[in-house]
Amino acid sequence: MAEKKATEKKATAAKKTTAAKATTTKRATCKKAVEVAVSAENAGFRAGDVYQALAAAGKAMSVAEIAKAAKIATEEVYLGTGWLLKEGKVKNEDNLVTLA
Repeated sequence: MAEKKATEKKATAAKKTTAAKATTTKRATCKKAVEVAVSAENAGFRAGDVYQALAAAGKAMSVAEIAKAAKIATEEVYLGTGWLLKEGKVKNEDNLVTLA
């Protein structure tokens, strides 16, 4: 009987140790916040970057593709796309941005 209790205690202790290790090794990952200077000048520059990327590709592109081609952050792509949408230079086509 004493052996059974000792074995149960060891098994319970092992489970607790394993559970503790599993919870302590997890790390939270979060995206870095990108700061975008919202000014008329910066929006105009980003609009130029977006327009040039679309013109060079010659096809509709996603926001991520535009960001990669123009070497700017996705937030900056949104800023430039908003400017171009207001001017009527781009349009949305099947959730892709294309020149109008």
